[in-house]
Amino acid sequence: MDTLLVFLSCLVTALSSISSQAEARAFFVFGDSLVDNGNNDYLATTARADNYPYGIDHPTRRATGRFSNGLNMPDLISEKIGSEPTLPYLSPQLTGQNLLVGANFASAGIGILNDTGVQFLNIIRISQQLAYFQQYQQRVSALIGPEQTRRLVNEALVLITLGGNDFVNNYYLVPYSARSRQFALPNYVVYLISEYRKILVRLYELGARRVLVTGTGPIGCVPAELALHSRNGECAVEIQRAANLFNPQLVQLINQLNSEIGSDVFVTANAFEMHLDFISDPQAYGFITSKVACCGQGPYNGIGLCTPASNLCPNRDLFAFWDPFHPSEKANRLIVDTFMTGSTKYMNPMNLSTIIALDSRT
Repeated sequence: MDTLLVFLSCLVTALSSISSQAEARAFFVFGDSLVDNGNNDYLATTARADNYPYGIDHPTRRATGRFSNGLNMPDLISEKIGSEPTLPYLSPQLTGQNLLVGANFASAGIGILNDTGVQFLNIIRISQQLAYFQQYQQRVSALIGPEQTRRLVNEALVLITLGGNDFVNNYYLVPYSARSRQFALPNYVVYLISEYRKILVRLYELGARRVLVTGTGPIGCVPAELALHSRNGECAVEIQRAANLFNPQLVQLINQLNSEIGSDVFVTANAFEMHLDFISDPQAYGFITSKVACCGQGPYNGIGLCTPASNLCPNRDLFAFWDPFHPSEKANRLIVDTFMTGSTKYMNPMNLSTIIALDSRT
């Protein structure tokens, strides 16, 4: 009899814990290395952050697959919405209870287009990330039933970060790249936006109802591009032009989709302006430089990868860039703070605090 009581009380505890976890807001992440938190560690690819000094300031003090010295944007958003950090979808730990927190499907190196990042071999292209999202929902249905799963997905927060690699690791990857021979830059951007539309529509079809869409940052100003194109620290003009064409058209697309749906499902986060603030005036944000990466080699520490043999700065909080392409944890914190409270210059049509307040009422 005692054994039965113990079993029943364990069962009740497990079920109530599952239902309370379902009450917390789930979080789903799609995109590239700015938001990948370890999926590529499970793949045969060169686009990995699985060695020291990556993760040097992470709570675990080891490389986690995040392209950061510590936490990245999804970790910091999870903190803000009061939930556990999401696990990479490929992690063996993503089972049972952990599924209800959400999942991170992002994969370093990918873009809007399937031919972006081909040099990285085995990465999870965006179509596959969306297929995994569908598979995730089937797995959760087996746990809490289809109705609860639909609710969990509809009420979740979603982050998608795409676009930078379609320029850096495709159009401008080599002189006379296939895409640059096929399209003049303005036409390429129109094509990217038309392909991005299909991705966002598919996300909506799969149940996403609150989606933060980040534009591309000032990609011509990252240390990797300065090392290749800059004489005196000025941003690479041609690649900046790409970002300046892409971002306004992305905002237009989002406004269009929201008006077709009749609801503010998609919210644009202006990563360009957010980054530009501390690139223009690093000292105002506590940085000593926004041109030199903390970890790297060559001019601006912008050549090659961040490895155990690279130059490494002693205080990562003083650098806006951690490696040749990715912001430091400190910079990521500033960006996520702007997601939370930024004006419509940064967050359109509303910021994350407003979303949280609105959604808590419904």
